[in-house]
Amino acid sequence: MADPTTFVTFGDDEFLREARAIVDAANTQGTVLRVLGSLAIYAHSLHAPECLTFLHHVGRVREGAPLFTDLDLMGYATQGRSISKVFDGLGFKPDDMINGFFGDRRLIYYEGSNRFHVDIFLDKLEFSHDVLFGKRPGNGRLELDYPTISLTDLVLEKLQIHRIGRKDLVDLLVIFLGHEVREGANGDREVVYAGHIANLLADDWGFWYESTQNLEKTKQMLSQFVGEGHISQELATRIRSRITALERSLQSVPKGRHWEKRAKVGTAKPWFREVEEVVR
Repeated sequence: MADPTTFVTFGDDEFLREARAIVDAANTQGTVLRVLGSLAIYAHSLHAPECLTFLHHVGRVREGAPLFTDLDLMGYATQGRSISKVFDGLGFKPDDMINGFFGDRRLIYYEGSNRFHVDIFLDKLEFSHDVLFGKRPGNGRLELDYPTISLTDLVLEKLQIHRIGRKDLVDLLVIFLGHEVREGANGDREVVYAGHIANLLADDWGFWYESTQNLEKTKQMLSQFVGEGHISQELATRIRSRITALERSLQSVPKGRHWEKRAKVGTAKPWFREVEEVVR
């Protein structure tokens, strides 16, 4: 069966510049947009050559394939109209059907030369589990970083995926290869804050359980890459120690009543939301 994946075929750095230009254009108009997903992880990895070497070596979808498939952005639903004005001003074409039906939580635009499309999620990522960013400019998590969402939220974005695949596991490996995991926040934008993740999931057993499973799968893929000679034992040890630090935090933080109640049910009932991809 042929691979249906479509890729962004121009340069990685050029694609990042295109994304940054959109975020900058929105910012000049008082509109909050932030890059999320794989391109945001790439942007956070520019300071760490070993991350880019590893990423280009193994690929995301598969070895030898381009890294990116589309551009994902996050914004606030209260700024939906101003977001549309930003894209209209930049010459993007709207997906009228999707924007008409789902415009309060998701917008899709196509670049003028149809080189890529843009998914704009509003207020939250609502897939296997919810990752919340707030509802109003100035009071949400989007302002924690620029031009991307925070590194900690990027980890949550990946951990929430129930049927996690190769590309998202690679993304997690890249994050842990290039970034320390610490318990508390001190304003460093290149650190994963385990305490925030653990506290957030301490009353959500389903998301907590999904995260523990996905961290284990990340370690399994790392072992596979070590065995195939794609990454050194030294770098693999660095990644494992950082995953272990996050796992330790997830286990040790006191859990809430809802977590305890749901934990008794366990996997006897679905702990995740089935996700239907928007047809483009």
